[in-house]
Amino acid sequence: MSATMPAIAAGVATDVGRVRKHNEDSVRVRGTVFVVADGMGGHAAGEVASRIAAETVVELADRTVLQVGDIVEQVGEANRRILASAARHPEQTGMGTTVAGLALVSVGGSRHWAVFNIGDSRVYRLLDGQLSQVTVDHSEVWELVERGLITPEQAHRHPGRNIVTRSLGRDPMGAVDTWVFPPYPGEVFVICSDGLSNELSLEEIQAVLLEHPDADEAATALVRAAVEAGGRDNVTAIVVAVQGHGAESDVDEDTTPRETVNGSSGESRS
Repeated sequence: MSATMPAIAAGVATDVGRVRKHNEDSVRVRGTVFVVADGMGGHAAGEVASRIAAETVVELADRTVLQVGDIVEQVGEANRRILASAARHPEQTGMGTTVAGLALVSVGGSRHWAVFNIGDSRVYRLLDGQLSQVTVDHSEVWELVERGLITPEQAHRHPGRNIVTRSLGRDPMGAVDTWVFPPYPGEVFVICSDGLSNELSLEEIQAVLLEHPDADEAATALVRAAVEAGGRDNVTAIVVAVQGHGAESDVDEDTTPRETVNGSSGESRS
């Protein structure tokens, strides 16, 4: 993989929100690995699970060459560490966490973005002014959306929207979903906990990103908007912006987005 990298700016923001007493979200950025984890389990346990997950996955930044399979394996390692911690500390029994993130990997000798998730924390991608949701929520409500039983708008306020079907802290934990993209100048990624996506629509997130091209300002503005919209959960966001426009960037001109490659087997759904 080429030693040169696209210029990348990243901003991070998190807030406990208006209802919760503790922030069970964890966020880590190291090198070109970006991770958000949203803990479950109540009291301190959710916070412990999310911290273990985020700290374990961000260790990938220490590797010289990173591949998609390494991400999947490291998420599995995070699951093993969470289960081991719960085994040592009975008060942590049942703790779990989602995890979602973004990392630069090597695919065929060239740089690509790998998006990954397990649970309902999300990754969005803004390209040419249009925002799309990359990840698929592993939740009971999103399965209803996929079956056409409810609309995405109805899912946004569904009372069961927080019931996840895959998470870390389980044995087995379920499949990690991955997507791979060539980097593209000017694109922006948002990695967030559901405290943000449950409060802001796709259109609202897009509007904030277009209004705030600076990654730090965008992350802060997204979290502030989610808290102002209700703040019913902890809210965390990482905004990753790939700098450059065409020839001004070291990203190859021919790395225009191609069809997404889904690098996971996924779980069968009835």
